[in-house]
Amino acid sequence: MNILALILAGGRGSRLDILSEDRAKPSVPFGGKYRLIDFTLSNCVNSGIYTIGVLTQYLPRSLNKHIGIGRPWDLDRQFGGVTILQPYTGRKGGWYQGTAHAVYCNINYIKEMDPEYVVILSGDHVYKMNYAEMVSYHKKKGADLTISVKRVPMKAAHQFGILDVNDDMQIINFEEKPEEPTSNLASMGIYVFSKEALVNKLEEFCNQGDSDFGHHIIPRMIEDTNVFAYEHEGYWRDVGTLESFWEANLSLTGPMPEMDLYDENWQWHTRSERKPPVKLGPQAEVSESLLSNGAVINGKVTNSIISPGVFIEEDAHVKDSVIFNNTTIKKHSAICKSIIDKEVIIGKNTKIGSCSIQDVNFEQPELLHSGLSLVGKGVQIPNGTLVGGNCRIFPGVKEKDFSNKNIKNGSTIRTRD
Repeated sequence: MNILALILAGGRGSRLDILSEDRAKPSVPFGGKYRLIDFTLSNCVNSGIYTIGVLTQYLPRSLNKHIGIGRPWDLDRQFGGVTILQPYTGRKGGWYQGTAHAVYCNINYIKEMDPEYVVILSGDHVYKMNYAEMVSYHKKKGADLTISVKRVPMKAAHQFGILDVNDDMQIINFEEKPEEPTSNLASMGIYVFSKEALVNKLEEFCNQGDSDFGHHIIPRMIEDTNVFAYEHEGYWRDVGTLESFWEANLSLTGPMPEMDLYDENWQWHTRSERKPPVKLGPQAEVSESLLSNGAVINGKVTNSIISPGVFIEEDAHVKDSVIFNNTTIKKHSAICKSIIDKEVIIGKNTKIGSCSIQDVNFEQPELLHSGLSLVGKGVQIPNGTLVGGNCRIFPGVKEKDFSNKNIKNGSTIRTRD
């Protein structure tokens, strides 16, 4: 089958707060050595899809550098391969104004590729899925649009697009994030379109600007075309919040995690950093954790994710935390229930985070309320600093920016500049 995949990778991911301050959400590190977009790209190539357009917009440099010409995913091809699709000025150009409008702005690319089917994907979910099987289902149903769905807890259904279906799985109603959901069948944001149906609807509804699949295209297609649901029963996580991102990371450390990173028949590809093997010092203690290449562990690591190049000194303890690349945690420090971004230097005798719930973050109570603390990229924390739970330290904060060394629960620290 002639299939084109379009990955929507231009979102900021504001609910990830300072983790997406300097990068697009699909570029956020995950699981130690990966980035979020790696899972969608790997699903594509494992499904036999090798013609892929990646739609970027917000702070794309890190994402563009990571993808490059697509070699880690076997996408550096003379025909097909991966193409970065950025906003442009001119005819039908400009900033993307919604998911459907982003695809509409690249309608000439779709026509040029001339696929039989177009698969629309999000670049910021963590999941395993064979898209070719979904396309076969779409073809069997004679559908114009097929939406991948997953059952979610009823109490969380209001956070998703919710569908109602008949006995044949044909969608009869769709509501985007309803206040009172009628079912728990949630859209995963994964769509298979027959090319002609997609082009026709984009040209019909998107030439006025702001348009979104969930709000504008799908409800109209349900009225006058064949729209079906494809139920996905495998692993899928929307890591759109700090809590879900942290939980999804730490779920990988369990003895039998739902997300299997070790399946030889479904390999997860990424642009790996060329670093030496993990090194454990004579005093190292590690349990229920993932350690990435180039990490040097001389302290204690418990139930945590350690990314490439992380250096943990003697008598330092990291627990229930996610540590991004090339961060240094010095002697006698303790990190608990925290996410530490890249290239952070944590001074000696420093304590960060709290394993018990504390005061919510004063500036962002809806984002940080369970004790989780964040430290942004490139931060330098002075020796002997105490950082409580639900704290945020913005990227680039240096030692001179700390007015005192006792950072109370729920505090936010920025550069003095």
